[in-house]
Amino acid sequence: MTSFRFVHAADLHLGSQFRGLAVNDPEIAERFANAVRSAFSSLVLRAIDVKADFVVLAGDIYDGAWKDNTIGLFFNREVARLHRADIPVFLLKGNHDAESVVTRSISLPDTVRDFGTRRPATFRIEHLKVVLHGQGFAERAANENLALAYPQPVAGWFNIGVLHTSLTGRPPHANYAPCTVEDLRSRDYDYWALGHVHEYELVSEAPAIVFSGNLQGRNIRESGPKGAVLVTVEDGHVASIDRLVVDEARWATSAIDCTGHDRLGDVLLALERELAGIAAESGERLVALRVRLAGETVLRRWLVANRSTVRDEIQAACHRVHPDIWLEKLLIDVGEPSGFSVPLSDPGFDLAASLERLVAEPELKARAEAIVGEIAAKLPGGLGVADPPLGDDIETLMADARDLIVMRARPKD
Repeated sequence: MTSFRFVHAADLHLGSQFRGLAVNDPEIAERFANAVRSAFSSLVLRAIDVKADFVVLAGDIYDGAWKDNTIGLFFNREVARLHRADIPVFLLKGNHDAESVVTRSISLPDTVRDFGTRRPATFRIEHLKVVLHGQGFAERAANENLALAYPQPVAGWFNIGVLHTSLTGRPPHANYAPCTVEDLRSRDYDYWALGHVHEYELVSEAPAIVFSGNLQGRNIRESGPKGAVLVTVEDGHVASIDRLVVDEARWATSAIDCTGHDRLGDVLLALERELAGIAAESGERLVALRVRLAGETVLRRWLVANRSTVRDEIQAACHRVHPDIWLEKLLIDVGEPSGFSVPLSDPGFDLAASLERLVAEPELKARAEAIVGEIAAKLPGGLGVADPPLGDDIETLMADARDLIVMRARPKD
């Protein structure tokens, strides 16, 4: 049996956008928005560069129904590059691009094969003695065990199973096409190319059962390197599985302990030290960074009252370390040292205690929730559908408002 190499990818989610990212610079925002497409373009170029014999796409090529044919034309352009390089593509539909979801279509090169959705289909690559078995989703929710209907292996050939599945469950991913590792092993295939789970995972080595992960992280829950895998087969056995990292942008988090820091400058220095590692790992990529300030500091109420200034200073610190680290969100989760209090203009009136009692009243909380709901409904582009709609829960928003009032009641220096 000849040796060969193939690329296994999944969860391209073409048409998806970065979610929850607020960047003031329109040019930077556009670069983040294009990252999903750019990652697939990079994968195509890598496949051509390594002279892959074929490419397997295990579902969720698209993120959902097309608004127009733009995304279909983009996909056609990229797979046409593979076609011209004589690299066939084998794909199936996942929950995001099920037949019931994506109803538009663009004609693709004849070297692109779709497994179909009614029953498992089989494709053969004669000169390599490779056979691929797969079945896509007809509906967005596929609750049955599709793997059990996959055909018996073709003797003497290298058998690949292609499946979009959660296996026995991989939260937070929906439990679609559930099955067990033993179900897959019972098919006696040589390699299982899985999609749906966005983290790379080598589930099993014998046989090789692999989640390639998605090509591009799209929110803070999808951090770290993203890409596909390059599988090398020698003498009918998997010789190696190597990651092809192709993401164009990264999500990262940084938690800064503010305990003992009584100046913003100290907090920023701690952040810059933390960012050095993130910058080194990210290389030249864009980075969307979530910063969480924690610990106990006398700065707490000042940080809350001057959130906009703090955001700008953190963004400036990011750019001192790396030109393309952009603040995605700032979380201020700091407390105050025991016994610390803010001097007020009227020392005879305990404003902080009064506000503490006020924000605890159920009626005020209900009124605040109603106001937040009204604001969320007026936000453009569906921004208000996020949970929570304004980025923080109602308790946090009310606590921030309380601290802002206390800080503004301080005597002027």
